[in-house]
Amino acid sequence: MSLVAERLNVVRPSETKAMTARAAELRDRGVDVITLSQGEPDFDTPSAVCEAGIRAICDGRTKYTAVAGIKPLREAIRDSIGREHGLDYSIDQITVGCGAKQVVFNALFATLDPGDEVVIPTPCWVSYPDMVALAGGKPTLVACDEFHGLKLRPEALDAAITPRTKWLMLNSPCNPTGAVYSRGEVLALAAVLRRHAHVHVLSDDIYEKLTYAGDFAIMAAVAPDLYQRTLTVNGMSKADAMTGWRVGYGAGPLALIKAMNLIQGQTSSHTSSISQYAAIEALSGGRDHIEEFASAFLQRRDIVVAKLNQAVGLSCRVPDGAFYVFPSCAGVIGKRTPAGKVIETDTDFAMYLLEDFAVAVVPGSGFMASPYIRISYASSLEDLTRACDRIIAACAALS
Repeated sequence: MSLVAERLNVVRPSETKAMTARAAELRDRGVDVITLSQGEPDFDTPSAVCEAGIRAICDGRTKYTAVAGIKPLREAIRDSIGREHGLDYSIDQITVGCGAKQVVFNALFATLDPGDEVVIPTPCWVSYPDMVALAGGKPTLVACDEFHGLKLRPEALDAAITPRTKWLMLNSPCNPTGAVYSRGEVLALAAVLRRHAHVHVLSDDIYEKLTYAGDFAIMAAVAPDLYQRTLTVNGMSKADAMTGWRVGYGAGPLALIKAMNLIQGQTSSHTSSISQYAAIEALSGGRDHIEEFASAFLQRRDIVVAKLNQAVGLSCRVPDGAFYVFPSCAGVIGKRTPAGKVIETDTDFAMYLLEDFAVAVVPGSGFMASPYIRISYASSLEDLTRACDRIIAACAALS
C-alpha cells in the first residue's frame, strides 16, 4: 500500500516553480541566468505597510485571530470593495486567507462534490485545473483563441455548461495572457449565466489594479442579479508587492463564506496576524504606490512587446493588464538548435532559452495552451532588455 494518496496522481508539478528552480540551479553554478518566470513584482513592499507590520509586532499583535480574519481588516476590505465597485458586503461575507490561492482552494473544496464540473477558460493559471481535481471536481477546459484576444466567448461558455457545472472561473486580468475582460464582455457572459441558474462565478481579480486600457469590470458589479452567485477573490500580493505576506480575501454569499471558513478552520486557521495588520495599512493608506507600479509595468510591457516582435518565429500580442506577455512561439516549432536538437514543443523552446541562452520563461503547456511561452516583465528594464536581446539571438540561431 502506497503512503501517498491516489488523489495526488491528478496533480501536475507547477511548471512555473520548476523553471524557477532550474534557473536557480544554473545560477548557483555561476551561470548569469535572467529569470522571467516568476509571477512576483520586483518592487519592495511599501514602507508604510512594512512599518504597520512592525508596529503590530511591537504592540504584541502576534496571537491567534478569528478564522475569517481580524474585524478591522474585513472592514477595510468591505470599504475598499464598496468604494471601488459599489458593492455592499457585510464583514461576515468576507473571508481572509493565506493568499488568494488559499481562498480559491477553500471555495472549491467547500463546494465541489465528486463529478461536479468547473469551466476554466484556457490559457489559465497553472493551479486552477489541479485545485479543481484535488477538490474532487472535473475541470472543463475551454480553449480561447487569438482572434478573440484569448478570452472566453459567450457561445463557448454556453456550450461548455452541463447539468453538473458548478463554477465558471473567470480571471481578469488574466495570468498568463494579460487579457482583460471589458464591461461588455462580462455582461455577455452574464447573459449566458442567467440561463443556467445552477452555475456560480469565481471571479479572480488579483491583478485588478494592474490594468492599462481603462475598461475593467467585475461580474458582481456589472451584473448585480448575479451577486449571490459570485465569489469575488482578490488580495495584496500583486498590486501591493506583498507576495510573501500571504494575504488574500474573498467576498461572496454568506453560506459560501461560512463553508470556506469551516475548511480554513481545520487547515491553516488564519493567515499571519502581523500580515493582517499590514494589509489594513495597504488598503486604507491611499495606495499611492499602485500608480507608480502600474506606470513602470506599462513602460516595461511596451519595450518587451516591441523587442519580442523582432524575434524570428515569435508573435506577441499587447496585453491590457497584469505583468505578463504570452507570445506565440509557433514559428520556431520544427526548427533546429545549433546543437541539432529539433524544437518540437513550447517546453523544448523554453528549455533551449534556459540552457543555451540563460533566460528562464515558462512554457505555455503549463497554462494549458501551446505553443506559447509566458514571460513576466516584473523585472528591471536592464534585465528585460538583456533577456529580450538573448531571446532574439536564440531565435536567430535556429535553422
